[in-house]
Amino acid sequence: MVYRLLAVNIDGTILQDNGRLNKMTKEAIEYAQEKGIYICLVSGRHYPSVKKVAKSLKVDSCLIAHQGAFVAKQLDKPILLKRIQEDITYELTRFLESFHCRICLSHEKFSVSNKMDLPDSLVGRTVWQRTNNRMLYPQYFVESVRNYLEKEPVSPPKMEIIFQNPRDLEDAKKAIEGMYDEVAVIRTDQNRFDIVPSGVSKFQGLVYLCERINVSLKEVVMIGSGIDDLPLLHNAGLGVAMGNAPDQVKEAADWVTRSNQENGVSYVVKELFRRQRPIRFLEKMDHLK
Repeated sequence: MVYRLLAVNIDGTILQDNGRLNKMTKEAIEYAQEKGIYICLVSGRHYPSVKKVAKSLKVDSCLIAHQGAFVAKQLDKPILLKRIQEDITYELTRFLESFHCRICLSHEKFSVSNKMDLPDSLVGRTVWQRTNNRMLYPQYFVESVRNYLEKEPVSPPKMEIIFQNPRDLEDAKKAIEGMYDEVAVIRTDQNRFDIVPSGVSKFQGLVYLCERINVSLKEVVMIGSGIDDLPLLHNAGLGVAMGNAPDQVKEAADWVTRSNQENGVSYVVKELFRRQRPIRFLEKMDHLK
């Protein structure tokens, strides 16, 4: 099988636990690009954060951000953009403020969060994306997101919710799914879920991109580590789970590579694509229709 697109998750996959990019990972992505492979980062992060990682990898292609609600090569020229309606955003925020949780409205140009204190273990995975570069991505922290919305309505591509108590997460998720057809709830780990417009997911974002660039899903390699990567691993031509992924993610994959601390991305990319001739060569030899 010839693979033409490599889709890669960011947290727990491209990045190490300390939030850094390993040199071997950068070299592997560059190696795949030299083979003519289209590289696409697929993430729940906001677009500027995904773009920053892409820039470090020297990847200049369309990126899938906000759990698939925002697909773009440039911030101001998205090829796909879906938003949660302003009134639904307000209603959800009012409901969620009855729980002990952090609410973050993740717009592509800024974020608005409440000042809820949570243990470091719950917010640690989101620290890397909240960089000091606030000129490029302003981050506002307020006492009440609901009060903010009453003065400044927002229609975000995604809402991030982090709970202190997993039981609260289950109750809130069940209630939202029962009350609203306009949004979908995507669980990302034990204490967090994301809210996106109905029909939005990382997988649907990838499907949309593949249709735009004329690549079939069977020609896609997906490398992921999160629960929200499961649909991509199930449907890609080759689904690869990181060694640090939860068991259910590993079970869904065709291949389990090393962990993000052991250069898992670098290992699988070089093992896979060293056997495949460059895309340009295959096109010239008429192996790709």
